[in-house]
Amino acid sequence: MTNSFKNALISALMGGVIIAPVYGLQILRRGQETYLQADWKMIFGGMALIFLVQMLRPLFHRRKPSTRSFKIPPMTDKTRQKIIFVLILFAVVWPFFTGRAQVDIATLVLIYVLLGLGLNVVVGYAGLLDLGFVGFYATGAYTYALLYHWAGWGFWQALPFSGMVAAFFGFLLGFPVLRLRGDYLAIVTLGFGEIIRLMLINLYGLTGGPDGISGIPKPSFFGYQMARRSTNGLPTFHELMGWTFNSDDVVVYLYLMAFVLVLLTLFFTSRLIRMPIGRAWEALREDEIACRSLGLNPTTIKLSAFTMGAMFAGFGGAFFAARQGLVNPESFTFIESALILSIVVLGGMGSQIGVILAATLLTVVPELAREFSQYRMLIFGLVMVVMMVWRPQGLLPMKRPQVELES
Repeated sequence: MTNSFKNALISALMGGVIIAPVYGLQILRRGQETYLQADWKMIFGGMALIFLVQMLRPLFHRRKPSTRSFKIPPMTDKTRQKIIFVLILFAVVWPFFTGRAQVDIATLVLIYVLLGLGLNVVVGYAGLLDLGFVGFYATGAYTYALLYHWAGWGFWQALPFSGMVAAFFGFLLGFPVLRLRGDYLAIVTLGFGEIIRLMLINLYGLTGGPDGISGIPKPSFFGYQMARRSTNGLPTFHELMGWTFNSDDVVVYLYLMAFVLVLLTLFFTSRLIRMPIGRAWEALREDEIACRSLGLNPTTIKLSAFTMGAMFAGFGGAFFAARQGLVNPESFTFIESALILSIVVLGGMGSQIGVILAATLLTVVPELAREFSQYRMLIFGLVMVVMMVWRPQGLLPMKRPQVELES
């Protein structure tokens, strides 16, 4: 009890030292005078909360062993397929019975799911820490924007090229980092992301510099534009269907497009991880020396992981450009890379369902709590610290195959 009280008191004092200068003290000015005002409720309230949590923490570790043991029967493939079918059907029907704002947020969630699945290949499967993943995201977005601006290409024409160009940049990034691991690898990839952003700013004649490229069209439906008026001579989609034009239809269409891209990515990555290349990624993640001793080539494995992950980021970037109608370098800062990496870590590295859950939480919760927007990064940091202490494997970690012997 004495040790718990001492630890709780020290934690509360340290918390007060952190809270006081950041959120408890304010510099105010009245006329020519400047003075410091302290919000003692914020400071002592935070200290009391930390003290209480630290005092109650040992109670959660003192659990009596259960006298009964039971096992949940494994889910059959048929049941799993039924559940997946019901979830897909619900996701397709849901946007037609809700508001435009909710569908728009769901589309943003799906973009981050797509990016998280791409980074999951690099970080979760291959174990390569990448802090510059936003560079591939930006490459895909600007590829579509430039192809439209300079060649007049549409979304469906530019989408494969966005993935290919991003994959090419991922392949190029793989060469400098072949000999690097851990922190050194993270530093190089972080520099790559910043290099891409600065190039987009400085190549003013090509990319528009800080202003970016605007007027990017939305994707069409087999050539029929989802717009009020057609610009290609064909009737618009709502004219073809005999409907009255409604901008909400465009939002729903973008949501369904993002949902299809996510489904294809899930299908592709889930099959990929069961193939020899997926097993090679796992071997590289667990032990590179043992991987080399088995006759596998770490160079090829690393290049394939960076290339594959970058390709999905390129697809996500092209869709982001189509959804926004505008791209500029400020949309691809380091914060985006940190957010995508947090999605992978929070959900559980290597877990596809975990990525979906984490992307939903990190995107929807800030939208629901806009009154705490100024504390967003503080709350975000606290959540990640708590996760690393209490559940470092993530919310829904990937289940590894194992064999149990009955005693």
